[in-house]
Amino acid sequence: MISTQTELQRIMNDRKSVRKYKEGVTIPQENLMELVRLATTAPSSSNMQPWRFLIIQDEEAKKELLPIAFNQEQIVQSSATIAVLGDLKMYENAQAIYDANVEQGFMTREIADNMIKNSVNLYAGLPEEALKNVIQFDAGLISMQIMLLAKEMGYDTVPMGGFNKQQFAEHFNLPENEFPVLLISIGEAAAPAYGSSRIPAEQLTRFI
Repeated sequence: MISTQTELQRIMNDRKSVRKYKEGVTIPQENLMELVRLATTAPSSSNMQPWRFLIIQDEEAKKELLPIAFNQEQIVQSSATIAVLGDLKMYENAQAIYDANVEQGFMTREIADNMIKNSVNLYAGLPEEALKNVIQFDAGLISMQIMLLAKEMGYDTVPMGGFNKQQFAEHFNLPENEFPVLLISIGEAAAPAYGSSRIPAEQLTRFI
């Protein structure tokens, strides 16, 4: 069976977690904003889009983040680190989100009003731990899109879940309704990433 690799498949195969970056490389803020804008096409629970972003480019801020991120050198070497945050009050945007769906012809006013009511009732009533689980799942979806889009733009990335989340929230003065989920360093690779094997998909999959 002969198959031709698509551009998407190439990007997926080429994306690796890079930990060595060329220092002094600046990514224009408009490029980073375009990256985030494109990534927000990711799906989310009830379309609540609970992700928020803090992009750390300032050299002093990077140095302050370094010990919080357990001294992972990519924090200071890379061009920027995108902190993917979750908003525990994302349901407060339900009205604006579904009003826009009506205005753009995606649904009727009746359906939108029902979705607004159900979304607010559901998410406002969840225990915080359950709500965080929903948000972290959604944050994972957009984080993968960020990394693939970055690769397409010519940049490399590495996701980091290992950092002191409480210290991060305190140091960067996050509002009470926001919490950090993941750090993604981005820049130009100074050394290739290590390759990594994968368990064959046939060993991971069952059909019924």
